[in-house]
Amino acid sequence: MVGVKLARPEAGDIRERGDSSGLLVLAGTPIGDVADAPPRLAEQLRTAEVIAAEDTRRLRRLTQELGVEPTGRILSYFEGNEAARTPELVARLLEGAHVLLVTDAGMPSVSDPGYRLVAAAVEAGIRVTAVPGPSAVLTALALSALPVDRFCFEGFPPRKAGERARTLAALAGETRTMVFFEATHRITETLRAMAEAFGPQRPAAVCRELTKTYEEVRRGPLAELAAWSEDGVRGEITVVVAGAAPPSPQDYGVEALAGLVAAREAAGEHRKSAIAAVAAQLGVPKRTVFDAVVAARAQVGQQDEADGDGEAGDGPDGGISG
Repeated sequence: MVGVKLARPEAGDIRERGDSSGLLVLAGTPIGDVADAPPRLAEQLRTAEVIAAEDTRRLRRLTQELGVEPTGRILSYFEGNEAARTPELVARLLEGAHVLLVTDAGMPSVSDPGYRLVAAAVEAGIRVTAVPGPSAVLTALALSALPVDRFCFEGFPPRKAGERARTLAALAGETRTMVFFEATHRITETLRAMAEAFGPQRPAAVCRELTKTYEEVRRGPLAELAAWSEDGVRGEITVVVAGAAPPSPQDYGVEALAGLVAAREAAGEHRKSAIAAVAAQLGVPKRTVFDAVVAARAQVGQQDEADGDGEAGDGPDGGISG
């Protein structure tokens, strides 16, 4: 797909251009220190015709701290009413309105209201843009001292113990650094569950009150962090957990290597190509993978013979028949 670069309109010129459709702006807000507010945020707050805010009281406090007097209509837009309010906002956008979406802290739609409105606006052909701002995810990741070359954001873990345990167990083999949000009253239970699922010695960091006066980053093994948290952890919390160590070639036996090849074959890949791909993936000689496949097939043949259902062996031409 060829990307089309759209010129960013100057603040306040949405109506003057006479567009038939409006503009939805997602604006990042400070996660703590109000001085981190991006310069464009104040102008957007001043000029937007509609401001959809997760908490209107916090919005008014923010505008006061920024010395901004909004001129547009302010609407609440939070988890409890976003399904009902989204069509109303889309209708305003289709009328040509300049709508600004802000949440309590950070970027809208990242574990906050916003995704539903963005999806509906895009579906309606409305232009959507953003005013980038502070992010608890990236700030915590950078401060964690854990690998940042590859990471994934997992949001809030499930509240119920059983669902949380299953979700974390499914992530036990994730090799990317993982970032989570968690509430103060559940942080100890979650850290214990993480220690159970990922191992007590898995490195992690608990970041709280980022950019605020009492900012704290506690780093250590998950079991140690869980014990530390028992005395209580206050404030907004982001947890960063190191990914699992990638398996080394020595961790794969004959059955595992043959299984990887079989999985590729089942997906339609030719056996020779599958062997080469698995070898490249694990950094082992192709002959090692080939021998594993032969050995696995030989074991199957021996079992079949024992059951009175033997099959012909592999061909002698250096490849594996079939």
